Order: sequence, then C-alpha cells, then structure tokens
Amino acid sequence: MLESVHLGPDACERISSDAIKALAYCCPRLTRLWMSGIREVNGDAINALAKHCRQLKDVGLVESDNIDEVALGNLSSIKFLSVAGTRNLKWGSVAQVWSRLPHLAGLDVSRTDVNLSAVTRFLSSSQNLKVLLALNCPVFEGEVDRNTMHYQKGRILLTFFDDMFKGVASLFNDNSKNVTDMLQYCRKLKSRDKNLDEIVVWIEWVISHSLLRIAENNLKEFDEFWLTQGAAVLLSLLQSSQEEVQERAATAVATFVVVDDENATVDCQRAEAILRGDGIRLLLNLARSCQEGLQSEAAKGIANLSIDSKVAKAIAENGGINILANLAKSMNRLVAEEAAGGLWNLSVGDEHKGAIAEAGGINALVDLLFKWPSSTDGLLERATGALANLGADEKCSMEVAMAGGIHALVMLARTCKVEGVQEQAARALANLAAHGDSNSNNAAIGQEAGALEALVQLTYSQNEGVRQEAAGALWNLSFDDKNREIISAAGGIEALVALAQSSSSASQGLQERAAGALWGLSVSETNSIAIGRQGGIAPLIALARSDIEDVHETAAGALWNLAFYRDNALRIVLDEGVQPLVHLCSSSISKMARFMAALALVYMFDGRIDADVPVGPLPSSQGIPKTPNIDGIGRMALKHVEEFVISFYDPQTFYAAAASLVPTALAQIAEAIRIPEAGHLRCSATEIDRFVRMLRDPSSILKSCSAFALLQFTMPGGRHAMHHSGLLRNACAPRVLRAAAAASTAPIQAKIFAKIVLRNLEHHHEVSR
Repeated sequence: MLESVHLGPDACERISSDAIKALAYCCPRLTRLWMSGIREVNGDAINALAKHCRQLKDVGLVESDNIDEVALGNLSSIKFLSVAGTRNLKWGSVAQVWSRLPHLAGLDVSRTDVNLSAVTRFLSSSQNLKVLLALNCPVFEGEVDRNTMHYQKGRILLTFFDDMFKGVASLFNDNSKNVTDMLQYCRKLKSRDKNLDEIVVWIEWVISHSLLRIAENNLKEFDEFWLTQGAAVLLSLLQSSQEEVQERAATAVATFVVVDDENATVDCQRAEAILRGDGIRLLLNLARSCQEGLQSEAAKGIANLSIDSKVAKAIAENGGINILANLAKSMNRLVAEEAAGGLWNLSVGDEHKGAIAEAGGINALVDLLFKWPSSTDGLLERATGALANLGADEKCSMEVAMAGGIHALVMLARTCKVEGVQEQAARALANLAAHGDSNSNNAAIGQEAGALEALVQLTYSQNEGVRQEAAGALWNLSFDDKNREIISAAGGIEALVALAQSSSSASQGLQERAAGALWGLSVSETNSIAIGRQGGIAPLIALARSDIEDVHETAAGALWNLAFYRDNALRIVLDEGVQPLVHLCSSSISKMARFMAALALVYMFDGRIDADVPVGPLPSSQGIPKTPNIDGIGRMALKHVEEFVISFYDPQTFYAAAASLVPTALAQIAEAIRIPEAGHLRCSATEIDRFVRMLRDPSSILKSCSAFALLQFTMPGGRHAMHHSGLLRNACAPRVLRAAAAASTAPIQAKIFAKIVLRNLEHHHEVSR
C-alpha cells in the first residue's frame, strides 16, 4: 500500500540498485520516489520501476553520481522529474530520450551542467512540458538570450536570472501577472485548475530543495539574488501548504542569513529583508506548530536572525521570547536545542534578559541541564551559554541560583568533557559570582562540592577559551575569603602561576583573567607569599609590560598586593619589575593602572627593603643572583610616584582651597581628582596602618602619596569607603591627618589631600550614626 518514499536530504550512499528493484517489486502503488545522493541507479532498477510501478508520477534522483538516463525514458507514467545536483549526465542522450516522455510536465535540472542545446530541445520538443527549472546552472551565467526561450509554446523556464514569481504567473491566463507573490496567489485561488495546482505544488517542492542547498554552500556570488528575490521566495515558501516545504524554507532562512558560522555573524541586509517581509511573524507561527520538525527549524531561524539587534527587537515585540521559552521545555531534544540557542542569542544584551526571566526561560534552561545526558553537547552548550549571559544580570543571577542553576553548572564543570560546554559553564559561574556584594551566589558556588577544584582543573585545559573562563571564574570567586583558601588548597596558585607563565602569546582575555585571579588570591598574606615563592611575580611583570590597558592594569593590581610583603618586593626588584611599574605609573592611559603602579612602588621603597640585610635565597628569574642598587632604584621610582601625584595638582585651585573656609572648595577638588574605579579597591587593616605610618614619614613623596591613596579609598559612594573609614578611625588616623594637614613643611597637595580625607571621614561618621 506504500505510495510515497522520500529518503534524504542526507546522502543515501548505501542504497543500491538492487534495493530500488526490491522497492519496485514490493510497492506497486508507488506514486512518488525521492532519493538523495545515491551512487548509482542502473537500468535494471529503473526498468523495474517502469514495469511494476505503473502509477509512478513524481521521481527525484537528486545529487547522485551515476544514473542510467536512457532507462529513465522508460518511465512513461512520470509527470515530474528532478535530477538536481546530479553529475555525469550525458545531455545529448538525455534531451533526446526525456523529451519523448508523454506526461512529463515538470523537469528540474537545477545545479547541473546542463547545456543550452538540451534546454532548447526540452522546451521545443517535449509534448506536455510546462516548467523547466534550471536554478544555479553554469549555462545561464554567460550571455544567453533567455527571453527567446522563456515562453516557448506556453512553457516556462525558471532560472536565478529571471523573476521566478513572474515565471509562475505566466502559467495562468488571467490578470494574475500583477500579483507580487504568485505562489501565495495560487494557494488562495477559489477555483483551482487541478493540473496547475499540481505543478505549483511541485515547483514549491523542488525550489525549496535547491534554495536550501545553495544557502548551505554560502557562495558570495548569490548575494544579489538573495536580496532581489531569494528572500522573498523563501518567505513565500514559509506559507506553503506542504509542511516539508515550510520546514526546508525555515532551515534555508536560518542558513542563508549566517555568513560566518564560527563567529556567529549574520548578513544584516539579508536579516532585515526577512524582517521587512514579515518573516518574523511567519517563523513564530511555524514555531507554534504541533509538528516538531517545524518547531525545530523555525526556532533555528529565529535564533540565527536574533543575532541582528533590529530583528531581535522584533522577535521580542512579537512574543518570540515566550514561544522560545515554551519550546525549551520540549521533550524533543532538537526542538529544545534550537530554542535554547534562540534564548542564548537574545540574552546577549541587557534588553531582553528580564523578559526571558518573566517568560520562565531561566527555569526551562536549568531544567535542560538536568534533563538531557551529557552526550547532547550542542544543547548543553547553548543552554549554559544562555545562563551565562543571564547570570551577568544581578536579578537574573539570583533566579538562576533559585532554580538550581549553580548545582547544575558545577555538575557540568566537574563531569562534562565537551570543551564548548566547559567554557560556557565556567563563564556562567564567573558571571553568577560577579555580584558578591549584592547576593550570596559567590559563597554558594564555593560551598558546592568540588566546584572550585573543578575550575582549577579547567585552567589546565588544552582549549584557550576554557582556560580563560575558568580563570575568570576563579578571579570572581576569590573575593570570598573562604573561597580563596579552598582555591589555594586545591592547587589554584600553582595552576594560575602556570597559566600566567604560558600566557605570553595568549588572548587579551586570558592574560587579564590569569593576572586577575592571582590578584584576587594575593589578598591574603599566605597566598601572596606563596605566589611569590612559586614564581608568580615574573609572569605578572611580563603582563605589566603589555600595551593592552586591561591587561597591564590587572597585572599592576596583583603586583601592588604582592609588593606589600618584603620578600615579594625584593623579588620584583630582582626580576626587573621596577621599570615596567615606573612606565605604567608615568605613561598608562588608565588612571587605575598608574595609581596601583604608584602604590606598588611606594610599598617597595618606603624603607622596608634594606640591601644590606640578607633575605634568603632570592635568585633572579635568569638564575643569576643580583645585587641591585636599591637606593638608586628607589629614588628613581619615587620620583615618578611624585610626578604621578603632582599630575592631579592644580596650584591655583589648591591654594584657593587652602585659603578658603568654604567646604565646597575641597569638594570640588575631590571630585576633580577622584578615580572612580579606585572605589572598588579594598584594603586590610594592616594596609591602612601602613598608609597611616607613611603620613608620619619625613618623605614628602610618601606623605603625599599616602594621603592621595586614602582620599581615593574613602570617597563617598565607593564600595568600601565605609570599611576604610572604620579602619582609619581604629588606627587613630584623624589625629595624624590633622597633623599632616597643618604641617608647615608638608607640600600643599599633601595638606589638601589630608583635609579631604578628614572631610570624608566626617561624612561617613554622620552617615553611620
């Protein structure tokens, strides 16, 4: 009773001629036979079809290697024949034999090397031929007068160089030629000619096949075609009455808009052509279908189009986020995977994160991580990628945690071996941990069994993206005291030092995160000393030499922390780290990099290092012990620190403020010299004590720099300003600051800075009462 067989679009290389003969013997009622990529169809197989399948009307042997074209002439019952993409056809024999097929109404020779004489023969000699499709055939790429062939004896020739809608319109003998979308017009006709209806249905079928193949090849030469009529034809096919045609059209839309798969780049003109043609509404309607194949391909189209920001906005405005969130709950893996990909793309910016959460997208994505086994790497990568994007938003990060996302992501980081999933899981954990001051995710991740150990192990991955995201996660997680110690106990210092040492030719992101993770760990004294002893200083000095602002700024922060301890300070000198820090202090375009480099130099040369006192085994990085001139290097370094501080000094404004009793004068100076990012820095009690001691130092440079630093740390609005204010009061700093502000020998900038710090302390005292 079998009437229709369609095997493809993947190549059917293992189907033999004997198999086709068996099909012919067993299925006498066969009316349609379509197969893709068969290696050989011999004459015996085709003759068996001719003998036993007398009702066979539609045959497609596409993208095949060898077909007995003469035997095909024996299929006298066929009405439609497609050999699109098939090779090795002898067109002289083909034209002579096929043109005698008595019922042949539609012939598709698209993507073949058909010649002009064969096309002419088909159009002039075939008894009942109505439509000849020759899409993407080289013969029509030259100077060929196609107009002379276009309407021979009421037959139409469709190529990429003709208006395909106009060609279809010529089949009708009415005023339909003014209709823009002829295929849609045919579907809506009330009194329909059965034969013409059959032809139009077949045209849709074969065109959808060819457009999908051409979209997959992604050739530059078709740019103009897609914009002039290809996109419009695909939009028409999305409205076909045939679900298979709709599905292929959706796949073609998803494919042709992407011009660079690796970097997820879409052609904006193509995407906006779909947008202008109401394609978003059409795809969303298909995504609502109960057919899972349509859901999957429509979701893929929506996902790829949403890379373009204009289209993403239209998707959101037309209810696309709710549709994708629902599809992500599908029990069909392919549907869920494409929906997760759509949510991943839509969650890239901040614009749609809240809407995804409101639509239940976060719960759906987390459920996917638990629902599907680890072998479904495409789905897991997309779901974790979407959660990583959503985790960057503070509110969404809390919802991810409440939905069980932390446990799911840690599970993947520990057990999944797919690099793409590892990278996105690490990135998701990094983003969830980035809101340490506003929620408990940072600590919660550290409490998950094996979480920090897994991230440490991921820093050894062969994949740079995985190493980068793992280091980023460890950086953010190191802001929690308990996490810092667990990371260290899990071998994190050794791993991150090795990562920094091997990062000289790595990406900017990896270099920044490796330095950042070491900076985060170096907050504790034990870790800081361990980093120095395990060789972490030399790679940080190398990163401090980078021309990339984010990299050298982060390296400067790590060296600032490390320089607090005497042994590390001497190692920095011996590893020739003073000159890079001096260069940053003087020349970086980042005020934060200059500030932290200055603080590192001040820590190193505030009198703690004594060249005459043995420090123990501290060889240089080259293995040759050095005895540098500490005094000379220190004077040079502090001279540059002084220049850095003076760069914030405006004599006229400062002297006016010194002479004025009006508080606003100090406030204006404070705002003018404020480094906003410095408000994120957090000092310990011992560090604050050290700055207070510098205020008492006879060196005007140390006095000015410490007052400037304390000013930055206590500015109202800074994240840790209240913390620093409390530490300063505990260290009896107000008395020292008043003395510095009144000292006749102190430079004017040191006095003004000290007064501003006192003003800041008073402000925080008032606020805390």
